[in-house]
Amino acid sequence: MGGATIRTTEGRTATPAPIADTDAARAPGHTLMDRLRTPRRPRLWFEIVLIAVSYWTYSLIRNAVPEQRPEALRNASWIWEWEHRLGMAFERGVNHALDSVSWLIVGMNYYYATLHFIVTLGVLVWLYHWHPGRYAATRLALFATTGVALLGYYFFPLAPPRLMSGGHFIDTVVVHNTWGSMASGNLADMSNQYAAMPSMHIGWSLWCGLTIATLARPVWVKVLGLLYPSATLLVIVATANHFWLDAVGGVVCLSFGFALSSAWYGSLPYRLPKQVAVICTV
Repeated sequence: MGGATIRTTEGRTATPAPIADTDAARAPGHTLMDRLRTPRRPRLWFEIVLIAVSYWTYSLIRNAVPEQRPEALRNASWIWEWEHRLGMAFERGVNHALDSVSWLIVGMNYYYATLHFIVTLGVLVWLYHWHPGRYAATRLALFATTGVALLGYYFFPLAPPRLMSGGHFIDTVVVHNTWGSMASGNLADMSNQYAAMPSMHIGWSLWCGLTIATLARPVWVKVLGLLYPSATLLVIVATANHFWLDAVGGVVCLSFGFALSSAWYGSLPYRLPKQVAVICTV
């Protein structure tokens, strides 16, 4: 239990002078930045408060952005014109075709209103329980994605297709009297209707899909993960809530989120250890 000893040439023993452990001082986890970047087991109460406060703040800022209707409508016309130039202005055709199938479009309205939140929260809970070592990094990617989207809402107000002048799109929520959009009907005053670029329905669904497809084990679950953002793209177009270019904006935001998370933790979130390392000290 005592300290180390050495034997001298005269046969005597002596305790060597302590040596500064400079390597240990520089080892990961010994500085504040190292500790902040080291994945730790998430605390349930903290995560609940963090997610609730973060979403409340995001919604508050998003809805506080001035509803610049004239500029938003001009931007929508500009987007629609460029999609025609690219030969990819297919939103109106999809909108009208699927609106003719009442049960399908009503289901898409409810899909748009609910799964955006339910699936995202479900994936966060799954990560928290089964992948605690990857939870913080993956959550940071989602939060950064959502945060940078606010810049788009502020600097590029955009009317969704259903509100575009002369676009002849069908507002499927109004027509079928469903509550599939916070920006239609009686709920319109609760949401900024001109915050369509980027689409966080795509940003969040792609985050969910990549996370599920990468970390889940059953093949059928991986397939569902990949299908989820694809189905979401169809829904946002069919309900005339977004142009497909809004989806591209969501992908760009998500790329930023993963880049920031990877830079902070030194690795893609999915490559981090599944479990949190337990550091023993003596």
